[in-house]
Amino acid sequence: MGAMGLTEWAYSLSEAMLSEPLPRRWAHSLGVAKCARSLRPILGDDAELLEAAAVLHDVGYSPAIAATGFHPLDGARFLRDQMGADERVIRLVAHHSCALLEAEERGLREELETEFQLERPDLVDALIYCDMTTTPDGTQTTPGERLDEIVKRYGPETIVGRFIQRAAPEIHAAVRRVEQRVAQVSAGSQPM
Repeated sequence: MGAMGLTEWAYSLSEAMLSEPLPRRWAHSLGVAKCARSLRPILGDDAELLEAAAVLHDVGYSPAIAATGFHPLDGARFLRDQMGADERVIRLVAHHSCALLEAEERGLREELETEFQLERPDLVDALIYCDMTTTPDGTQTTPGERLDEIVKRYGPETIVGRFIQRAAPEIHAAVRRVEQRVAQVSAGSQPM
């Protein structure tokens, strides 16, 4: 990374990997990162970390590095093995948006669990929130609309369709936890 900051490096890498081969995925990643920036008040010292993970969360879709076809695992391995990225960013990418459940559907749960530890639950929740309130085009949406869109796009009986339906209760719970934290911080900053 050199003199470049973590988020600057992350944006540059994500753009290089996604913008040309997958412009819609790049737009989504930018939207997720924008959402992460909006959570700065609840993230404290981890704001930059979450924004970097947000812009990189889908880097594993890049045709240049897709190996298993499971983007959280491919992205995390790439960031670890080829980029020497921050370990916490790698863990967030590896486990973003209930990835263990999808890994299970794909027969890759043991690999994901063994290779990459989970990051702190509040950061995992925050990344779920950002990913699941951002459309494929990078605009804001509700978690319900996002989940419906994913099922419709992939089909309810596909690996992704089955996984996202299984993950829905945890996704909604994570979004509620983040919204509660935001509300608490906002209430605490209101003048008396």
